[in-house]
Amino acid sequence: MISIEMNILSIIKTRIRFDRNEFSGAFGDIGTDLPLIIGMILASGLNACNVLIAYGLMQLFSAFLYGIPMPVQPLKAVAMIVITQKIAPGIIYGGGLSIGILMLILSLTGLIDLIAKYIPKVVVRGIQFGLGIQLSLIALKEYVVSDSVSGYFLAIAAFVLSLVLLGNRKYPPAIFIILGGVVYAFLFNFTDFNITEAVSINLPTFYSPHFSDVITGFLILALPQIPLSIGNSIIATKQISNDYFPEKKITIKKISFTYSIINLINPFLGGIPTCHGSGGMAGHYIFGARTGGSVFIYGTLYLILGLFFSGSFEQVVKIFPLPILGVILLFEGLTLMVFVKDIIDSKKSFFIALLVALIACGLPYGYLIGMIVGSVMYYISDDKVKNYFKIK
Repeated sequence: MISIEMNILSIIKTRIRFDRNEFSGAFGDIGTDLPLIIGMILASGLNACNVLIAYGLMQLFSAFLYGIPMPVQPLKAVAMIVITQKIAPGIIYGGGLSIGILMLILSLTGLIDLIAKYIPKVVVRGIQFGLGIQLSLIALKEYVVSDSVSGYFLAIAAFVLSLVLLGNRKYPPAIFIILGGVVYAFLFNFTDFNITEAVSINLPTFYSPHFSDVITGFLILALPQIPLSIGNSIIATKQISNDYFPEKKITIKKISFTYSIINLINPFLGGIPTCHGSGGMAGHYIFGARTGGSVFIYGTLYLILGLFFSGSFEQVVKIFPLPILGVILLFEGLTLMVFVKDIIDSKKSFFIALLVALIACGLPYGYLIGMIVGSVMYYISDDKVKNYFKIK
């Protein structure tokens, strides 16, 4: 029994590590996640306690299962629709459940592997490049400029510090820029804030989605989200996990299956629809993470917020100033864009990737259209395909 326990502990230690680099990497995706979570809670009147606790638990699940920085993220298309159209909570839960069911079907039938098989690597790089452009523009146009002159100075200082320390295993950058943001917040954002009044113990409640909400959620939320999920959350995430951790041999089916599981659980916990994502992994990795420890730390942060601070959530999250989140988001976006370097030697491949990127970030349903257009262009320009039709 003791040897079994020792073996289990040994396996956990190799998959979940806690050090300064994992702590730094834990904040690598907060620039994307936190504003979307706040926006969804405020727009739809979601129970902050439930959302934060469910979100934290899904991070812990992913941390233990993968043992690499494979964080969970809000579904971006869903989040944008919820925030702009103020979708009711029941429909959000129903939409998340319908997404989970659809992804489970794609996983168990093997259809997701078939789809991924015919999406060429140049198209995946284009999707990553397009997402990187989107994240970088949001960082610069919305976050960095959000806090007047003082926010500019904060963002510039954080950016320079990140450049200087990026890749430094002894002094990982996110620790210092987050601490700088906390100091800034207490100087400028918490002048009349009483931390003792903000603390309270909050417990989640459970929900049971209605069938009508599942149908409505499928039509309103799932249909716009699925193309982005297949392209970025699954195929691009599989590619980036192979880039960073080739020895892990993470498969399309495993990513799509865990994607489905978290969305089959979230609605009953009152949580928002979530996914994996290439940007999230890139963010954690670029700021130092190499195991599931960063995701575990990140999930624990949300559990603490949900259990003890969800009653004053809007005030407490000001501890993470938007200019700081913008700098983190900018590096996440730039990291995604850099992956195009492995196809840049081929003019044809680079052109297709660039076209996919521009379509993805510039058109409605851009990720779906970009995948289709890019794949068609790749195959009709492929010499093997041309020779096949010549022979025929």
